[in-house]
Amino acid sequence: MISVNDFRTGLTIEVDNGIWRVMDFQHVKPGKGAAFVRSKLRNLRTGAIQEKTFRAGEKVGKAQIDNRKMQYLYANGDQHVFMDNESYEQIELPASAIEYELKFLKENMEVAIMLYQGESLGIELPNSVELTVTETEPGIKGDTASGGTKPATLETGLTVQVPFFVNEGDKLIINTTDGSYVSRA
Repeated sequence: MISVNDFRTGLTIEVDNGIWRVMDFQHVKPGKGAAFVRSKLRNLRTGAIQEKTFRAGEKVGKAQIDNRKMQYLYANGDQHVFMDNESYEQIELPASAIEYELKFLKENMEVAIMLYQGESLGIELPNSVELTVTETEPGIKGDTASGGTKPATLETGLTVQVPFFVNEGDKLIINTTDGSYVSRA
């Protein structure tokens, strides 16, 4: 058990028969009445986000999540196959469970699979990934003075806003938390 006063972003807890990850939290001490913790939680099974309020000092169950390093192999219809790097065991995850993460996944990429009591809940991506630009409009000389951006489609199908100097075939570093351009690789 863990006290809600010890909440931190990224913590996994068990509440209402679900496994939740703390996305955001705020300790509130009103002038009148007892203190409480307002939190934003994401269900790791369904992906639903819910705001929940706890009384200060309330205890919740801490979910023990195992992160196992695996390699993304290929897509097999609606299933995506991952292989454990140590035991060579393969597991399949449905596309619906990793819908957001698919925008950043390339074959042979290393990811961490989140396991809870043998059940795979999803994947954890690295903070940034390197992807190649497959389609973008050519930059016109003199366009860079304003610091503008243009859309670029990457090898995974993700479309991001990039500076004018980026061309087709360039390798870019993309932030996986918000899908934004970071720099050229």
